[in-house]
Amino acid sequence: MGLFTLVEDRPTPKAVYNWRVYTCAAIASFASCMIGYDSAFIGTTLALPSFVGEFGFAEMSKDHLALTKANIVSVYQAGAFFGSIFAYATSFYLGRKKSLWIFVTVFILGAGLMLGANTARGLGLIIGGRVLAGIGVGGASNMVPIYISELAPPAVRGRLVGIYEAGWQIGGLVGFWINYGISEHLAPSHTQWLIPFAVQLIPAGLLLFGSMWIRESPRWLLTKGRREEALKNLCWIRNLPADDLYLIEEVAAIDAGLEYERIHVGPGFWKPFAALRQKEVLWRFFLGGMLFLFQNGSGINAINYYSPTVFKSIGVQGTNTGFLTTGIFGVVKTVLTFIWLLFLIDKLGRRKLLMIGATGGSLCMWFIGAYIKLSNPAANTTNTKLSSGGIAAIFFFYLWTAFYTPSWNGVPWVINSEMFSQNTRSLGQASAAANNWFWNFIISRFTPQMFIKMDYGVYFFFASLMIFSVVFVYFFIPETKSIPLEAMNRLFEIKPVSKANKQVILELQESEEDFRHDAEGAGLSVEKTKDSRIENVVADV
Repeated sequence: MGLFTLVEDRPTPKAVYNWRVYTCAAIASFASCMIGYDSAFIGTTLALPSFVGEFGFAEMSKDHLALTKANIVSVYQAGAFFGSIFAYATSFYLGRKKSLWIFVTVFILGAGLMLGANTARGLGLIIGGRVLAGIGVGGASNMVPIYISELAPPAVRGRLVGIYEAGWQIGGLVGFWINYGISEHLAPSHTQWLIPFAVQLIPAGLLLFGSMWIRESPRWLLTKGRREEALKNLCWIRNLPADDLYLIEEVAAIDAGLEYERIHVGPGFWKPFAALRQKEVLWRFFLGGMLFLFQNGSGINAINYYSPTVFKSIGVQGTNTGFLTTGIFGVVKTVLTFIWLLFLIDKLGRRKLLMIGATGGSLCMWFIGAYIKLSNPAANTTNTKLSSGGIAAIFFFYLWTAFYTPSWNGVPWVINSEMFSQNTRSLGQASAAANNWFWNFIISRFTPQMFIKMDYGVYFFFASLMIFSVVFVYFFIPETKSIPLEAMNRLFEIKPVSKANKQVILELQESEEDFRHDAEGAGLSVEKTKDSRIENVVADV
């Protein structure tokens, strides 16, 4: 098999892999640009001399300053937690597209509010604006992976949902570098620190206008009985006519999945909550939450939000030097995200990436922690040049980035976007996103205090959690690569999980062969059988 060979559950027309589905995914992923930018720019902005001077950070005690920074950063995650839950309601009643409109508008209001902060008004507008912005990105983080997964052909679903992660990294890259650029070229002033806050509005505006062009999810429309509109949108997204066999089979599979869910879960806003009494449904919710616990337990958001603190602990000194080191971290993450997106996620699959990434990342964290324990670089305030051990620690930090980025950075979002059934997908994604933002909040809220109290132990803590995640993935997470959304129930029934993917793919291929064999055995051509299916499935078009 070649590098770009796609593993398909059934013969798929090339027209299905068209520009429309990629463009819809890209436009929706402007939401992740908003999220990525914020996660990157806020830590370095808080370290800008102009920001420090305007809000009196130099006069604060060490503990007071740590608490103030933690509050500025963490209220965003708190807002995102609630936004991800609110999105379940808007998604159920209004759909994926209109939900994006609502939450990007809330984000724009929050970002605009932050621009009004100054010395006289204090930090209140920034904190309030970050709460609103958090609600906006929390809702978007729920909606976008669902929307993309429901549009995506199975063979490239990981790649398409990966565009969401790529948007996150592109936003992060800009966020990591912007403060280095303005600190180099602008004198400290009110305008200097205001610029990075204002840049948040760019991806938000692009999403607001781009979402007017994208189409509503056909799967969501079918759940609401809007069949004609659903089939019209599906034809447009797949670039196929309504009577194409691939399209007929896809609609039939969705209908069968909806009927199964109607019997076992039931329609309605509250039915998915009732479905949590079924252990197989509750189990998937648990798996989704644990994936994000381990993602945040890797240490990524401690690094994202407090990168100057992290690099200072390794021995990097000077504001601009810290910004430059952070910027390189953003470049490494972005480049590796595109490698993951184009070559790895739909080739190696989800399980292997998670286990390899956690194993390698843990070893790197152990080394960094050991270096800090033995050398205590933070105590050396006279020599600004890194020692050979410090250079090695920086190397292992970037190596950790190389292990983490193609694995735990985006894979949990991909798995959560695809592993739930149609009637529980919105609630499942709301649960997953809420878990992400909850653990994100815990890390961002207490990281400054952790570095004060634990020092090098912070790195050992993250290293240990990454080792635990390998065991968790091996025993509990099946490979979802190339499995149609309607076959996820079957995938999670099979034990051991290491063999589930191959068995389901084999069953799907045998089912396709049986259908064609039965048609030919009955003296019917596949085209005639297709005509029969057209009458049953799309007679109302």
